[in-house]
Amino acid sequence: MTPWLRSMIGALSLILALATFAERAEAAPTCNGKFVNPVTDVCWSCLFPLSVGGLKIWPSSRPDPGNPASPICACADPLPRIGISVGFWEPARLADVTMKPWCFPNLGGIRIAPGFDIGQGYLAGPSMVGGRSQSTAKWHVHWYVYPLLYWMEILTDFVCFEQASFDIAYITEIDPLWQDDSLAALINPEAIVFANPIAQAACAGDCIAGTVNLPLDPLFWCAGCQGSMYPLNGNIPSSIGHVQSSRLAISRFAYKMHREALAWGTMGSKGLCGKYLMPIMRKQQYRFQMVNPIPTVSGRFACSAIGASTMPPDAGRAYPAGGEDMGYLVWRKRNCCVL
Repeated sequence: MTPWLRSMIGALSLILALATFAERAEAAPTCNGKFVNPVTDVCWSCLFPLSVGGLKIWPSSRPDPGNPASPICACADPLPRIGISVGFWEPARLADVTMKPWCFPNLGGIRIAPGFDIGQGYLAGPSMVGGRSQSTAKWHVHWYVYPLLYWMEILTDFVCFEQASFDIAYITEIDPLWQDDSLAALINPEAIVFANPIAQAACAGDCIAGTVNLPLDPLFWCAGCQGSMYPLNGNIPSSIGHVQSSRLAISRFAYKMHREALAWGTMGSKGLCGKYLMPIMRKQQYRFQMVNPIPTVSGRFACSAIGASTMPPDAGRAYPAGGEDMGYLVWRKRNCCVL
């Protein structure tokens, strides 16, 4: 039985188990979504560029962070070995980003009732109270293990592919740090240093850099055109639109995973022999591709960098009623020493 078939059987079993808890309350908001079709909904050109050492053997118009210069690498895990240094982008994770608690767009729009009321999301419009003029939003994220290249067996026995099965790895509805800004400060106490106009003004440069080329990793407190990375939760104080707001939420969540050592570094020379701790996330390691409600499968901005502008590539890809629940495929930069 192939890894793809095993993963699909496992996914269907999980969905059937979850379906027994599906919410039937008529007053609950409708959850919308569809399963990701790996053929038509995935931007396969986002795999590239493919490099050997510092040489791009399969170029791409999309920006790519630097790769180790030497094509020869050596590792000792556990036995010493010499190999070839390769760099590529892998679809490694899948994420739901929704304001509706317990809504899973990437599982076909299924809704799960845990039996208790927790983790409510919202979208609030402008208010005149205290002179506020910006909309606010609260998003939830569901993080799936989704090693698509391994399932598809594009290259068999390729040591660089993550060999795992489909799984729901994290849901924010039960995470108190995701609900409250004060509790979130437990894992990002440095946020107070960047809560000033000067630090936030620097994010304008990150916005331009992320849109034109690559985001600026030294400005780790910025999410470019989307806003500030802090606090590391789904409370968005300046929600411009669903696409901008949801991309900020997933950027913060990815950073949160790194801060909690649940996501690791895979790029650069340190990633050649395995994953490594990266408590301050390098934004250049990720690209996000929308797969729900409307997949982006072509064009330079189909899988945009963290902080890149959402105009015009994602314009019109969120719409009222049936297009408010977002899904993203997370592409991860991988440098690896291949035998």
